[in-house]
Amino acid sequence: MNTLDFPGRDALIAALDDAVALGDDRSVTDALRKRLCAMIGEKEVQLPECVFEPIADHYARRELYTSPEHGYSVIAMTWGPGQGTKIHDHSGMWCVEGVWHGRLEITQYELAERNDQLYRFTPVGTIEAGTGSAGSLIPPHEYHTIRNPSDRSVAVSLHVYQRTMVRCGVFSPEEGQADWQRRGERLLGTDQVVTH
Repeated sequence: MNTLDFPGRDALIAALDDAVALGDDRSVTDALRKRLCAMIGEKEVQLPECVFEPIADHYARRELYTSPEHGYSVIAMTWGPGQGTKIHDHSGMWCVEGVWHGRLEITQYELAERNDQLYRFTPVGTIEAGTGSAGSLIPPHEYHTIRNPSDRSVAVSLHVYQRTMVRCGVFSPEEGQADWQRRGERLLGTDQVVTH
């Protein structure tokens, strides 16, 4: 378990514990979304400075906490200018994502058709989310992309996953088959957390 300390950490964990204890996915994610929005706005929690430092060749994933009691994990993601993801899923687990700093562009997709490992998606909406906003993904509605639309500024988001996410499905265009994506598994790691 990560024991990283930062101002407001205990208040953040208490709020997340209360929400996760509600039990059913819809109630949990609704409560998490509301609590994240409030905490970002109130500025009681101050994330470690390292989460505002991008990594040049990929968005950064930094583990802040994993609950020994409830199993959820908290990951801070740092998005350098223009950095983003391919279409991906969360391997069947819910997630609540809050924009801590900057802006993110999130596009949600619905599965239109599947043929073995080939998938065809329909985009169902894109939002540009600013600091203090949060959204949730509950399977089967979990296909999405995230991107920092700025060409100058860093964005930071806080992700609360149902449990530690060690892999996800990532979708890449299938050569010679317009509109089809092939699903691959990506093992997820975390980038080092450095405290100053």
